[in-house]
Amino acid sequence: MRRFYTGSDLNRVHSIAELADMARRRVPYFVWEYLSGGAEAELTLKDNLDAFSAYGLHARAMVPCHAPDTSRALFGKVLPMPMLIGPTGYNGLLHRDADIHLAKAATARGLPFSLSTASNTSLEDLVAAAPDVDLWFQLYAMRDPAVQKNLLQRAAAVGCRTLVLTCDAMVLGNREWDRRSFARPRQLTWRNKFDVVRHPRWLKQVMWPSGLPGMGNLEPYLPPSERNPLGSMAFVGKQMDTLLDWDMLARLRDQWGERLLLKGVLHPADVERAIALGLDGVVVSNHGGRQLDGALGSLDALAAIAPQAKGKLSLLLDGGIRRGSDIVKALALGADAVLLGRSTLYGVAVAGEDGAGRALDVLTEELARTMNLMGCTHLNHLDSDSVFERRQIGRAHV
Repeated sequence: MRRFYTGSDLNRVHSIAELADMARRRVPYFVWEYLSGGAEAELTLKDNLDAFSAYGLHARAMVPCHAPDTSRALFGKVLPMPMLIGPTGYNGLLHRDADIHLAKAATARGLPFSLSTASNTSLEDLVAAAPDVDLWFQLYAMRDPAVQKNLLQRAAAVGCRTLVLTCDAMVLGNREWDRRSFARPRQLTWRNKFDVVRHPRWLKQVMWPSGLPGMGNLEPYLPPSERNPLGSMAFVGKQMDTLLDWDMLARLRDQWGERLLLKGVLHPADVERAIALGLDGVVVSNHGGRQLDGALGSLDALAAIAPQAKGKLSLLLDGGIRRGSDIVKALALGADAVLLGRSTLYGVAVAGEDGAGRALDVLTEELARTMNLMGCTHLNHLDSDSVFERRQIGRAHV
């Protein structure tokens, strides 16, 4: 019977799925739901994964298997791999100082790291702990313009040159299974409380000695008595700007003089508007299947968007990346690079920086191996002719 490795030697972890299985066993149930679950019936969560399975890869014969060139130029820098760690909120549920662990793992491999507005570690503390980080900052639009302006000033002050505005979370998605972990808002059910006690390793790596952290980027705007998880979450709920529109984005383009990306784009018409506003890039994303259930899978959206974006702005993708071959497929369909979410979060839940690093290394190894097996010597050689739709072939034989 097949089964994943159950020990602690990261060198024996051979896939992101194996890391995910280790993370599932390490964290309490309510944390696993927060990490792995999606909205409502989780149709989009599933579609993100299925979209990659729907594409096959063409292989060319008689190509010598030298080490392929996996580098990719992005915003004036040459990355050793076409990937970066994307922004994810409240990572402190997985490991103490998880944001720092993720940033250090990315930096050690020459990759950018994106810090969320809703991170547990503040911009200032992150850069102090990882001074060489290539830092991107993800912004949730704030109702209070003074708060938003100060967040931008703080990001610039610590050396951030890339801002990512998220546009698909003005209203939180209906994450039913996440909500079922709680008897009432922010109060775990008794079953989940008992389950927490059954996970002493998680208690040690997350709760000891100070309990759950607040949101470091937002605590300066809270009174001292509310600088805690409940206060931070309440503040986010009140401050999230539900009236975000293209005019606000135009104003942000004027306010922020560095690179600006829009995250949460799934429609070609929205790419055209982003180009018209002079944005530097868009992230094709459905928030990991955690917002609108039934939204288009990220890879399917990419195939429709890429023709509009080519040569006009940088095109990035997140959602569903679990294999190096998934990265190959995304680049072949027009992405310049991919953002990682759950893949590196599984790693940090298992072993902090080392676990996140193992996730990056697994994807790196898989990417190089996939290119060798395809007879592809350089990422720049990938295009739509490098892939085929397995679904169409299946229908042709029915």
